[in-house]
Amino acid sequence: MKFKSNALQHAVKFALATTTAGLFMSGSVMAAEADQSEKTKVNKNVEKIAVVGTRSAPRSIGDSPVPIDIIGGEELGKSGNTDMLELLKGAIPSLNVHSMPISDAASLVRPANLRGLPSDSTLILLNGKRRHRASVIAFLGGGINDGAQGADISVIPSIALKQVEVLRDGAAAQYGSDAIAGVMNFVLKDASEGGSLEVRKGQYYEGDGDTTQVSGNIGLPFTDNGFANLSFQYKTSDATSRSVQRPDAAALAVAGVQGIAPLTQVWGAPEVNDDISIFGNVGLELTNDSEFYMFGNYSERDVRGGFYYRNPTTRPGVYGGTIRDVNGTNMRRPGDDNPEGQKAWDAATPTVLVGSLDGYDQQLACPLVELQENGAPDQAAIDSLTAANCFAFNETIPGGFTPNFGGNITDTSLTIGTKGEFTGGYLEGAFYDLSGTVGFNESRYFIYDTLNASLGLDSPRDFSPGKYTQLEKNFNFDLSKGFDFGLAYDLNVAGGLEWHEETFTVTSGDVASFTAGPYTDQGFGIGSNGFPGFKPSDAGEYTRRNYAAYVDLEAPFTEDFLMGLALRYEDYDSFGSTTNYKLTAQYHVTEDLNIRGSISSGFRAPTVGQANVSNVQTNLSSGVLVDSALLPPTNPIAILKGGTELQPEESNSYTFGAVYTMGDLFFTVDYYNIKVDDRISQSEKIELSQADKDVLDAAGVPNVQSLAQVSFFTNDFDTTTQGIDLVANYSADLLNGSSTFSLAYNWNETEVTRSSDITGAFKVSRLENDLPNHRATLSWAQQWESFSAFTRLNYFGEYQGVHVDYDATAKTADAAVTLDAEVTYFVNDSISLSVGAQNLLDQDAEELDFTAAPNNNWGGKYYETSPFGINGGFYYVKATYTF
Repeated sequence: MKFKSNALQHAVKFALATTTAGLFMSGSVMAAEADQSEKTKVNKNVEKIAVVGTRSAPRSIGDSPVPIDIIGGEELGKSGNTDMLELLKGAIPSLNVHSMPISDAASLVRPANLRGLPSDSTLILLNGKRRHRASVIAFLGGGINDGAQGADISVIPSIALKQVEVLRDGAAAQYGSDAIAGVMNFVLKDASEGGSLEVRKGQYYEGDGDTTQVSGNIGLPFTDNGFANLSFQYKTSDATSRSVQRPDAAALAVAGVQGIAPLTQVWGAPEVNDDISIFGNVGLELTNDSEFYMFGNYSERDVRGGFYYRNPTTRPGVYGGTIRDVNGTNMRRPGDDNPEGQKAWDAATPTVLVGSLDGYDQQLACPLVELQENGAPDQAAIDSLTAANCFAFNETIPGGFTPNFGGNITDTSLTIGTKGEFTGGYLEGAFYDLSGTVGFNESRYFIYDTLNASLGLDSPRDFSPGKYTQLEKNFNFDLSKGFDFGLAYDLNVAGGLEWHEETFTVTSGDVASFTAGPYTDQGFGIGSNGFPGFKPSDAGEYTRRNYAAYVDLEAPFTEDFLMGLALRYEDYDSFGSTTNYKLTAQYHVTEDLNIRGSISSGFRAPTVGQANVSNVQTNLSSGVLVDSALLPPTNPIAILKGGTELQPEESNSYTFGAVYTMGDLFFTVDYYNIKVDDRISQSEKIELSQADKDVLDAAGVPNVQSLAQVSFFTNDFDTTTQGIDLVANYSADLLNGSSTFSLAYNWNETEVTRSSDITGAFKVSRLENDLPNHRATLSWAQQWESFSAFTRLNYFGEYQGVHVDYDATAKTADAAVTLDAEVTYFVNDSISLSVGAQNLLDQDAEELDFTAAPNNNWGGKYYETSPFGINGGFYYVKATYTF
C-alpha cells in the first residue's frame, strides 16, 4: 500500500471505483428487512451481520465468512456495572479495559483494547454509521493506549440498545481508517411502543464507590408509519480508594509537619457527577419503497480524580531544590520576594545562595533553609523568610498538596438519512442509502488544589487549563444490487462514496494556568502544577478532509461456497491516498461444518489531534516528579529528538476459522494474525540536557528551561499480533427451566518486531506483556416462570504488573478468576426485582511487592494493570418496570 498525491492517478482510481458502485455497509440499506425471497437471497449474509441478534452472550454468527459476536440488549442489562466498556468486557474475551486510576485525561474517557491493539484501532459505528472520536487523547494510556484517541463508548446507555455487533476482523477496505482490529456497531432500539424504567443502586464491598443509576426507554409511534424510540440514563458514582499512606508523607507527619492528609495520594476510580445521556432513534416510512431515519444523542458528565502528591521537601520547581552547603548539610532554596535585594556572591555571607539549580544561575539574598534529618525544613528558618522578603510554599502549604484533575465532557451527534429501493430505470431493484452525520465532543479540563509556583504566594489554587474539541462531519451514498449470473444466488454488488471532515480545536486556559510569573527566573515551575494551561500560542483549529470510493462483491458460486471482495480508495488532503482490499471466503464442508477465512490490508490515519496537540504533564522520572512536554512531532524540540511528520499506520491481516453446529451446540474457532507497520504512539519521555535547552533558548523557543523531558507522537515501531478466538454455545431444558451455556476463550499475543530508542524498552515490554495472553468466560443463563439467574466465570491469565509507569516495579502477576451473578424475580408481567454482584467472591488484584522498593513509594496497594480492576467486589440491587 502506497500513499501518493498524484492528481491523475487519484482521478483514475476514483472513476474506476465509482463505476462499480456499492459498499458492504452493516446497518445501512442492506440491513433493510426483505419480505421477498429473492431479496432475502441477495442480502442473506449482509442482513445477518447487521440485524441478527441473540440474548445469550458471547455468540458468533455462523453464516458469515468473518467472525462476528452479537450481544443482545437484555444480556447487557445483566450486569451490575453501569459503564458500557465494562459491560462489553464481560461479554467479549478479546476486549480489555483498564480502570486507569491515575492517568491524566485517560481517566475521563477510558480507552479499550480489542485484540491487544489500542482503542483507536477499533472503528465504532452507531446504527451502521461512523461514530466520531472523543476529544480526549490518552496522554498516560498505560503503554498500549499512550496517545490513543478513540470514540467515547461510555456515553451509550445499555437500555438504548437493541444489540451490539462486534466484527472481529480487519475491515478498513469496507469502512476506512481505524478498523484494523475490528468494528463495533451499536444498534439502537426501534420499537414504536412499550418501554421500561430502571433504577439501580450499588457499591463496592469496601463501602465506597456508591453508584446510582436511573434509566428509561420508550417507544412511540411517529405517525402511522414510523417510530420514535427515546432513551435516557442518569448516574452518579462516588470515588474509590485502594491506597495506603505514602511512606514519605507518614514520616513527615511523625516529624510534626502540619497539614498531612491521612491518604496523601489516592488510587481508585474517579468521582463522576451528573452523568446524563439522551439517545433518540426515529424512522418513518415515506412510501412503500423508501424511508426516512434520524438518530443522535446528547451526553454530558463531570469527572474528578486524584493525582500525584507533591512532597514539600522533594518537589522541585515548587518547593525549590535540595542543595548542600560547604559542610554537606542539606539545604532548601526559597524564593526571593525582593528582586532588588539580589546581590553578588560574598564568601563571608553564607546565607546567600549562588550557583546553578534546576538550570538557573541565581544570586539571591534569601536565607537557606536547613533540612532536618527527618526531611522536614527547619521551622525557625522558615519563620525568618518573611523578614528577609523571601518566601517558601512551606509557609502556606507545609504538608504538601495533591492536585485533583477533572473535566467536563460533552458529547453530541446527529445522523439524518433516507434509504429505500429504486423501482424503475437502470437501477430498478437496487437499494440506496444517503446520509449525513455530524458529531461533536468537548473536554473542558479543570485542576484543583494546586498552584502556579511562578506566581509565588499570589497563586490561585484552582485553574481551568483549557479545552479540546473534536468535530466530525460525514456524508455517505451507498448502493446495493443483485445481478443474476447463473450462480447459486444473485451476485451482490455494493458500493458508494464517502466524504469526511475532522476538526480538532485547542482553546487556551485562564491566564493564571499558563502564565510565567515573576518567580520564573528563580526556578519555580510555570503554569498550574500537574496540568499547565494551554497558552494562546498552543491554541488553534486544525482541519483535515478526505473522500473515499468503495466497492464490495459477494459471489455465491455454489450453495456451499461463498466469496467476497472489497476494495476501497481513500484520499486525504494531508498525506495522500491509499487503496485497501479484503478477500473473504466460506465453504460448507458438510451441513454441520463450514470453514471460513479472510485476508486484507488496512490503515489507520493519524488523527488531527495527534498531529497538532501539545501538552505539559507531570511525569515520574526515577521516582521524582518533573514537568514533561508532549509536543507536535514537527515542533523544533521534537525534531531535535527525532520527530517527523506523522504518516498512516499500515496493516495486513488474515484469519482462518471453522463453524460447527450439532443440534443445540454451536461452536466456532478462528485464528487471526495482524501485522501493523509504522504504528503511531507517544514516544518515550526523552531527557533534555542543559545543552539542548540552551540551543532551543537561542532559537527563541519559550519556557524551555522549565522542562525536564519531552515526548511526541511518532511512527516508530511495528508489531505482529496473533491469537485464537473460540466460542461455544449450548441450549437445553434443565432444572425445570430453560438453560443456555456460553463459553468464550481468547489467546492473544503481541510482538514488537521493530522499535528504536524513541519507543524505549519499557514501552516495548508494556505493549507485549501488560495484557493477559489468555482470557475466557463461561456463562450460564437459567430461566424459570418467575425467576431467572445469570452467572459468569471470568478467567484472566498472567499479565505484567506495573505501578506508576516505573519499570523497576514491573513483575508477572498471577492469573485470577472472578465470578459475576444476578438473580431476578418477576413480580408480575411489568415489575421485576434483581440482586447481583460483580466479582462476587471479592477477588483482589495482585498486591504490590512491598519488599522490593520503590513499589510502595506512591501509596498504591495493587498493580493498576489488573485486567479486572483494583476495586474488588461490587454488589447492587435493581428494579425494572416494563410497559
